[in-house]
Amino acid sequence: MTMNGQPAELHRPIPRLARLPRPVYARAESLRAGSWTSRHHHAWVQLSYAISGVLGVHTAEGSFFAPPQRAIWIPAQLEHEVVTSTRAEMRSLYIRGDACAWAPTRCRVLEVTPLARELIKSFCELPVDYPEGDSAESRLVQVLLDQLRLLPEVAFSLPMPREPRLLRLCQALIDEPTQSLTMGDWAQRLGTSEKTLSRLFQRETGMNYRLWRQRQRLLASLNALEAGDSVTGAALDSGYDSTSAYIAAFKGLFGFTPGELFRQR
Repeated sequence: MTMNGQPAELHRPIPRLARLPRPVYARAESLRAGSWTSRHHHAWVQLSYAISGVLGVHTAEGSFFAPPQRAIWIPAQLEHEVVTSTRAEMRSLYIRGDACAWAPTRCRVLEVTPLARELIKSFCELPVDYPEGDSAESRLVQVLLDQLRLLPEVAFSLPMPREPRLLRLCQALIDEPTQSLTMGDWAQRLGTSEKTLSRLFQRETGMNYRLWRQRQRLLASLNALEAGDSVTGAALDSGYDSTSAYIAAFKGLFGFTPGELFRQR
């Protein structure tokens, strides 16, 4: 075991690249359940696309999850770690800054359109040192970058506070999503008023306690669904009293039901 509690044998080494050989570089990986990377950063943008499985990226600002046909955009120089609770098939694109001056400066989850999916697959089949200049390969890269710029952002992310008391609160909810403590209960435990704690929570995360907790529970259920658990099992494990309430909350946040999400692969 390592210091972060993850099995050492599932640690994934980070590519040692001093520079990218081309404006865009691809890496294809088949990941075992429980694989992880140490916290690190790159001098270039990273786009990690989940063909199957659920990818998780953790930063100081929050956690970001990509179920099948979604991708996580990781800005250059951002400290992050990548984890997979289930088996996953991942395609990562590393993009030089001069190739994407439009690049968003914060981590986000993107919905991969059918066109972008095929472009990523085609690009991953090119040699690392694909021809530059006025070549078919370079034109494919430019179309790929144009399409990445258009991908819509989706709500598979969970902001994390930096304030130490709130960080302990949120970590406790992540460790035990079925617990029923209210904001008032937490205020009493942390020795402050409910009003003060609520105001601080909103300022640190951008949402209130109820919405954050709902989003955390729903995101936590993605791995169970991808692993083949029933919707009812995922609902109960996430702290919902009924399957219908879970499905309604899931669709309200993500725009589709659990069944619809995992049929999209």
